[in-house]
Order: sequence, then C-alpha cells, then structure tokens
Amino acid sequence: MVHHVISFCRAQNNLLSQESMSVITEVRIPPEDFELGQILDLDEASAIELETLVPSGDVTVPLFWVYEPVENRFLDTVERYPTVNSVTEVDVFEDRTLFRLDWDASQDHLFRCILDHDGQILGATGTSGGWDFEIRFSHREALSQYQTCCEDAHISLEIIRIYNPTDPGAGPWYGLSEPQREALMLAVRMGYYDIPRGCTTEELANELEISDQAVTERLRRAIGAFTRHALLTPEAEA
Repeated sequence: MVHHVISFCRAQNNLLSQESMSVITEVRIPPEDFELGQILDLDEASAIELETLVPSGDVTVPLFWVYEPVENRFLDTVERYPTVNSVTEVDVFEDRTLFRLDWDASQDHLFRCILDHDGQILGATGTSGGWDFEIRFSHREALSQYQTCCEDAHISLEIIRIYNPTDPGAGPWYGLSEPQREALMLAVRMGYYDIPRGCTTEELANELEISDQAVTERLRRAIGAFTRHALLTPEAEA
C-alpha cells in the first residue's frame, strides 16, 4: 500500500512539474487570417522574417527582413494599409533588406492573443506556404488559452509540434524541424561548412528544390534551433 501511495505521489508531482514547465509551439497560419500577414503581401516578396519579436502594447514587430530585391510596389502596398503609419528602409544587403514598420497592432487579433496570454515569439517567417511562428508560453494552460483565443477570432492554426524546451526527451532532433534537419545534414554532407566550401547555397537549393534565399534562411534557423536546444542549458539562459 505504501509503495502505491509513493508511486501515486511521484506521478502527481511529475504531472504538476510538466504543467508548470514552459512550452514551445510551432504553428503555421494563413496570411489572410491575421492583419500583419495581410499587410506584408507575400505576392510581392519571396520570404519575410520578423525581427524584434516581443509584442508590447500597440508597438509589435517593428522590424522585418524581406528577401530578394524589393520592388516599390511592395512598399506601396504596405504603406496603403490603414493601420500603417510608415515603413522605413533600415539596412540593405545583396539578398535582403531590413525595414522598420510603424504600425498600430491593436487590431491584430493574432498578436493580441499572444500578448494576452504572455506568449513570447521566438521566430516567425512568412513564405508562399504560410507564416510559421515559434512561440513560447509559460505553461500548457496558457498555450491552450491562446489556441481558444485564436479559434474565437477565426484564426486557423496548424500545430506543427509542441515541446518543452528543457525536456531532453522533447524530440530526437534538438529542436530542428524536418526541413531544417534535411537542409543542415545535406549542407554538411556536401561540404558547405568545409574550408574551402565544397558547395554553394545555389547547389543546395537545387538539391532541395527551393530558392537560394530559402536555403540560407533554413540553415540559419536550423543552427539557431540546434544551439538553443542542444547547448543552452536552463542555467545558461537564466
């Protein structure tokens, strides 16, 4: 009897520990289901990555990268949106441009749902296939409330996966999505990280059947995810 009581108490403690542990979800959202997705029209850009990602009051996601050369009609489309005050070019590189967005985010239901349930956006990238968000919540109940909030706002969420960031058994690939793992392994096999390089991003893109810019972005996110999950311990993050 004592053994059964001890086992039950341990199970309850484990359950409480899991419920109180922070949780990360990766979701895909159609651009038409949230205001920022409508503003940043992906018909005019190959890929967009949000920067400065923590929502705060009416100022949310003020910086974003646009990959490949940016045409004036993209900026015209952004500036015509009623809640956009201005969009400003911050930095220009060969394959991407950084912009600052002066935008009233108070009407974007997606970001309100994240903010109201203490979510933290770890990453977000938009492509023709939709917007992929990686969001951390303080516990699973907050994640559940966020999902309900999105459902009430008629926002479609495709849950890619849910995991605990400090749980060694959360996944076999150290936080990598399957496409990220595929790209990283191919880059290593083809000698992309060798000196001198054994291949170019263009050659990787041909193998993966995606754009050159998409390869660069996928590798960058893969390395970031691997570092967070394999090398940054809870003590190191504190």
